[in-house]
This record gives sequence, C-alpha cells and structure tokens, in this order.
Amino acid sequence: MSWTSVRIRAPGAERDAVVALLFELGSMGVQEDGEALVTHFPPPVDDEALRQRVRHVSRRAVVELAGTPDVDWSVHWRDQIVSHDLGRFVIAPPWLVCAEDAERTIVIEPGMAFGTGDHATTRGLIRLMVNVIRGGDVVADLGAGSAVLAIAAARLGAVRVIAIELDEDAIENAEENVVRNAVSDRVTVLQGDAELLLPLVAPVQVVLVNIISSVITHLLSTIERSLALAGAMVFGGVLLAEREELSRALRGRGWTIGAEHVEGEWWSATARRS
Repeated sequence: MSWTSVRIRAPGAERDAVVALLFELGSMGVQEDGEALVTHFPPPVDDEALRQRVRHVSRRAVVELAGTPDVDWSVHWRDQIVSHDLGRFVIAPPWLVCAEDAERTIVIEPGMAFGTGDHATTRGLIRLMVNVIRGGDVVADLGAGSAVLAIAAARLGAVRVIAIELDEDAIENAEENVVRNAVSDRVTVLQGDAELLLPLVAPVQVVLVNIISSVITHLLSTIERSLALAGAMVFGGVLLAEREELSRALRGRGWTIGAEHVEGEWWSATARRS
C-alpha cells in the first residue's frame, strides 16, 4: 500500500486556506518545508480531484504528488540503530549482538534513556574511562541514562557502581540494561538528584558525568566532597566551543585536566584535583 505525498507551494496570503483545506480532506498534519506545505494521505487518492480542490482555494498553487511506501515503523525503526565498536567495548542493541564480540559487548535496548552509543559524548567517555577505572574502584555515574557507562565501569572491574538518574522515565530502561548485562550484583540504579545522592554514597574513586557543562560546573563542589583522595572525574556532554570556559572553571578550583577526546563538536576529558 502506497501513501500519497502532497507538496504544495502557494502564495503567502493563500497558505492558511490551503492548510485548512488539507485538514478538511483528512490530513493528520501539515509540515512547512521552506516555502512548501507537505502532508500525506492514505490510499485511495484521486490526484486530479485533489489538485482541483487546492486550486479552488489557491489558483496559483503548484501541487506535486508522489507515492510514498507504507512503512511499518514499529519494525523498521530498528534499521536506524547500529552497533559501535569502541575498542575495549562494543555497544549494540540485542538484535545486532555478534557472537564473536559477545564478551566485549554491552547490550543496550534503545528506549527513552540517553546512551545507546549513537552520541559522541557516550563514545568519548567510554574511550577515556577505560584508562581510569581500576579493579576494586567504587564509581558513581551521574546522569546515568541507559546505564551504559555504569555497566562499562563494572566490566572494567569496579566493585560497586551507583548509577544516579533524575529522569524517572529512564529508570526502567537502565535497570533492564543492568540485568541484561549481568552486572546487577555490582550496579545499583538510583532515581534522584545527584547533588543530594552523591554525598550519601561517598567516597568514590571515580565520578562519571555525561551532562551539559553548566550542570557539571554546578555539581563540582559536590563531586569534590565525594571523591576519595586521588580520585578522578571523567566528564562529557560538553560542546567543543565550551571547552575553554569549563577548563578555566576547573583550573580555578584546583583541577588538572588529563586525557581529552574530541569527536565532532563534542569534548570529553578526565580530571583530577591538584
């Protein structure tokens, strides 16, 4: 079954009348694409009758019709998801797990939570934390999302990982991913404000924080109080354009920036107190 894509260019004074007509004809939504109005109709569509109705309200309208396949996005959305080979780990959805990579694969079910490996910040933190987390560490993951970083920390030898996430919609996904990756004996998912919860689980050897730079800056005093002596922070979610500003804020509080990772417009780094 093929839907009909309708693209209409009409003079500005007549656009409202065209939109009203499209809804009258059964459109469920009209999108503005530059100067064009775009919508879709299910079959059957009488192309010539549609053109005549449009030109009745806008004589100068240009009407373009084209067939659009009826795609079942409840199935085909999976085609947009890929696995990510990050060296020490592969991040993959359940249906893309490769048997030969199974031991180093972190399996993440895509859902409402951030952290499927599709974003550069997730990839940057994982590449950096591999060289920071040591066996026996206690780790806090702030803004845990899907819990992908917390799972990676447990795989790297952390004996206890606290995944803190404020968004209640992400919690179920995070907990399912923890179980799916067989690290529920080491990873605990907590819902709440990191500023309140982090001191309650301190001291920790490593803090992972993949949040926007303004929130990282806001949390610095809490992180400093919660880190064990010689502890480290691995952070991301920072636009490259914000690197200098955040770097100055860190240096001003006695932090030394270590390894860095840049991918596209995103900056991730490690830092320790001087």
